[in-house]
Amino acid sequence: MGGAVLAVVLVAILDWRAALLLAVWLGAWALNAWMAQASVAGARILVPVVFGLTLLTLWELAVRLFEVSPVILPAPSAIALAFAANIPTLWVDFVQTILRGALVGYVLGCGIAFLAALAIDRSAFLQKGLLPVGNFIAALPIVGTAPILVMWYGFGPSSKVAVVVAMVFFPMLVNAVQGMKESDAIQRDLMHTYAANYWQTLLKLRLPTAMPFLFNGLKICSTLALIGAIVAEFFGSPTVGMGFRIKIEVGRLAMDMVWAEITVAALAGSGLYGLMALMERQLTFWHPSHRSVRN
Repeated sequence: MGGAVLAVVLVAILDWRAALLLAVWLGAWALNAWMAQASVAGARILVPVVFGLTLLTLWELAVRLFEVSPVILPAPSAIALAFAANIPTLWVDFVQTILRGALVGYVLGCGIAFLAALAIDRSAFLQKGLLPVGNFIAALPIVGTAPILVMWYGFGPSSKVAVVVAMVFFPMLVNAVQGMKESDAIQRDLMHTYAANYWQTLLKLRLPTAMPFLFNGLKICSTLALIGAIVAEFFGSPTVGMGFRIKIEVGRLAMDMVWAEITVAALAGSGLYGLMALMERQLTFWHPSHRSVRN
């Protein structure tokens, strides 16, 4: 505690504004450390909430104390005002980009990748031929392939779905193929002694053991889908959509609206990722990693 006070005093000699920011940070840090160590009721939720509020407070103070231009970095309060004033526009963009582009592409891409993993699992030719080609295609830059797909499928939601499918297909495929290999030879031999056919072995052994890999792929792809849908709108879209709005508002230097769109994208991505994590916890409760958390 004495060292922290001394640090604040020393910084205050140089710049009182920096000293104020440091004092707020140290105070919030001490509060968070106390809640975590004292096992306060609801600490699992309170600690990240206080940490997030601390970052927003520091952001607001830094912008106001140092008079940062809103074009460079708008204050959180300005972003909140832009958010509240443009809810109808943000909702229309959300429907166009997230619901009609990202989610549709996410479901299609992950579903096709899972079916392809089942085919690869039964074909040595596909294992040796498709996966290397898939890794090569996955390494292609999205900013190069997105305008091509927009030209092929037009400016509507179809082109955004195609970009999202291209982004999520191979990460999901690699995880699904690896998950299919997770069951060991002894387990498969045991199913063979029970006279289980391929589909019975798949449903009762291989898919359950592959579940952690499948959900790992789904969580990775949840954020890739949003990135793909927004990036695709930079290269052509009707006059609606998050990528279109960001491009237009940057040109108008309305950065508070840009940050409002970014906030919507971050909330949507966090929500989809959290939904996948919750489903993973409910469906793979038997996995050692979850058992150790509960214990």
